[in-house]
Amino acid sequence: MAITNSQYHQIMKVYENRRFLSHYALEEKIKEIEKQVPQYSALCHQISSLSVACAKQALQGDDLALSSMKEELSLLRRKKEEVLAKAGYSSEDLQPSYICSDCKDTGYIDSQKCHCFSQQIIDLLYEQSNIKDYLKENNFSALSLSYYQGEDLLRFQNAVKTCKDFIHDFNSDYHNLFFYGTVGTGKSFLSGCIAKELLDSGHCVIYFSAAALFERLAQSSFSYTKEDEDTLQDDLYSCDLLIIDDLGTEMWTHFSSSQFFSCLNERILRKKSVIISTNLSLQELRDRYSDRIFSRITSNFDLCKITGPDIRMQKKRFSHGK
Repeated sequence: MAITNSQYHQIMKVYENRRFLSHYALEEKIKEIEKQVPQYSALCHQISSLSVACAKQALQGDDLALSSMKEELSLLRRKKEEVLAKAGYSSEDLQPSYICSDCKDTGYIDSQKCHCFSQQIIDLLYEQSNIKDYLKENNFSALSLSYYQGEDLLRFQNAVKTCKDFIHDFNSDYHNLFFYGTVGTGKSFLSGCIAKELLDSGHCVIYFSAAALFERLAQSSFSYTKEDEDTLQDDLYSCDLLIIDDLGTEMWTHFSSSQFFSCLNERILRKKSVIISTNLSLQELRDRYSDRIFSRITSNFDLCKITGPDIRMQKKRFSHGK
């Protein structure tokens, strides 16, 4: 699961915060025990002092004295446990409480990433994808062919196969997808299906509606800090998959045209996949955008035309008819 340095540091801050909270809770628990069990502090002090004395005897090589001290140390520890138990506490109350006991909230086990680290990556990628809530209902488990007939059904079935091939070959075969056709036929839905499968396997997916993307590009370009622009560009250029939904609904200017071309061109050069969905026809795409944008899309994207009735309207009529 490849993540950026900033994403890695963000995850490590989560672990750092977890450890801080667990140790803070432990300190509060010890304060409570010390208040409720006066003998506890005295026994801890005796055990600490005797442990230091044992270490000194070990260095001096006095095995007889060391053996005697170890027996005394063992007795004190048992007495401490008895005192705690009598007050309703156990030795577990004196240990930090970790969310992941396997790695003790460090994210690593013997220099290898813990299983919880992998889940942290997926959770972070979902949060940063801009599509988390959408995918709860728009994924392959909700796929239905019942809204399509004839040629529309054949086109949709071909598009579904293209999507599944795209996912299967994602790590080994670079592709871009361009979904176009009539309104409400499942173009955004299929983009969501792909996004969920790739996010669940730990890939970095970023979703933007065309309107939101162009607004963000304008904001970052005219920001007072270059850092804002660099951060957005790094995300757009480096994520595993960029999804641009509803192309054609954005406010179009020469500046936005230039920004859009730069984004497309850079990702194509880096072989980073893009999915674009639009209600525009190919002729409308050519008329609306520059020749070089039209050329980049038609030359570097697999074109998937999806037609049929407006599914959203059908669902609305069905729900009103209940």
